[in-house]
Amino acid sequence: MNQILQRKIESEQYRKDDSKFTVGDSVKVHTKVVEGDKERIQIFEGVVIGQHRGGTRASFTVRKVSFGQGVERIFPLHSPTIQKVEVMRTAKVRRAKLYYLRDLKGKAARMKDAGRADGKS
Repeated sequence: MNQILQRKIESEQYRKDDSKFTVGDSVKVHTKVVEGDKERIQIFEGVVIGQHRGGTRASFTVRKVSFGQGVERIFPLHSPTIQKVEVMRTAKVRRAKLYYLRDLKGKAARMKDAGRADGKS
């Protein structure tokens, strides 16, 4: 009985417009920011370096470089504060977690485009 109730509550919280993105994709995450009585949309753009699946607890990590400093942010996938996730580019990767990108800089940190196997577009 407890599991049935838990599934019912979780099914109401699932994101209906689930955009399909995977690890290695460049995405723009549109998040709602509340400042006092005002609400605005803030965009965080970067590369998805990891995903954690787990029903309503699913999350994904996005990494970007801002003013020469690496910034990572973990977003809950089914959170009401996330308005949408927009996929900019897809990349071909061979790992589930791209934590090695933390040590790379500049051109070395680029991903191969998913369009062609050799990475040229």
